[in-house]
Amino acid sequence: VGQASGLAMAEAIGAGCEVVQYSPNEVKLAVTGDGSADKGQVQEMVRRLLGLAVAPKPADAADAAALALCHLAHAPVRARIARAQAGRPQLSTTGGPR
Repeated sequence: VGQASGLAMAEAIGAGCEVVQYSPNEVKLAVTGDGSADKGQVQEMVRRLLGLAVAPKPADAADAAALALCHLAHAPVRARIARAQAGRPQLSTTGGPR
């Protein structure tokens, strides 16, 4: 699985896509407010946040939705970092400005 995900990430980066990884605890924290939430809590919050009548089934579908919600929650932070980096001169390998 690790080799397949590494290959998929390399291809995505090569195609110019943004590749971001989140730990399970980061996803749980973003969706439920508790990094140690159980699957049932994640499913219920996904249901509520997306306005669904029932929680997504199977559990993998709820996990995928939770991952997407986590990514959306982190988007403003990534945008601020990108803006800050765009305004700074890049450093050379010796530590001075280029």
